Amino acid sequence: MKNTAFAILALALMVSAQTTATKEDHGHHDMEQRGNKGMGFTQDKTTHHFLLNKNGGAIQVTANSGDDKANLNHIRMHLGHIRAAFKSGDFNIPGFVHDQTPPGVPAMVKLKDQIHYTYEDIANGGRVTISSANHEAVEAVHNFLRFQITEHKTGDALEMK
Repeated sequence: MKNTAFAILALALMVSAQTTATKEDHGHHDMEQRGNKGMGFTQDKTTHHFLLNKNGGAIQVTANSGDDKANLNHIRMHLGHIRAAFKSGDFNIPGFVHDQTPPGVPAMVKLKDQIHYTYEDIANGGRVTISSANHEAVEAVHNFLRFQITEHKTGDALEMK
């Protein structure tokens, strides 16, 4: 009787774990599909990084191949657009990609005049640097970037070093 109960419990836990993994995989796939549409470049041919620093952080995207000029051009165009949109308080693209308002966005919108966004080309991609002297704004930027790190599964540090 004990062995039967243990076997049933073990089976239930395995099914639960598989169902959770399947939902997470499906959710990540949906995010990638929305990302392809919202960002204009192929997610599996590019690499995202979200970096925190004491004044805010950075969003960095590169093409995985130096020969991939189409994705490189789309990355640079997208990040230039993101810089302008975020500066004006428009976070519709991250909301669309993640199917929710990312943490930090309400405060970033409220404090938009105290947050600075700069864009620069980098090797195989581009970078948007986000900075502020306002502590509340920096915390909001950090919350936004941490969410991105987790959602995109980039492996970037969730805390400043």
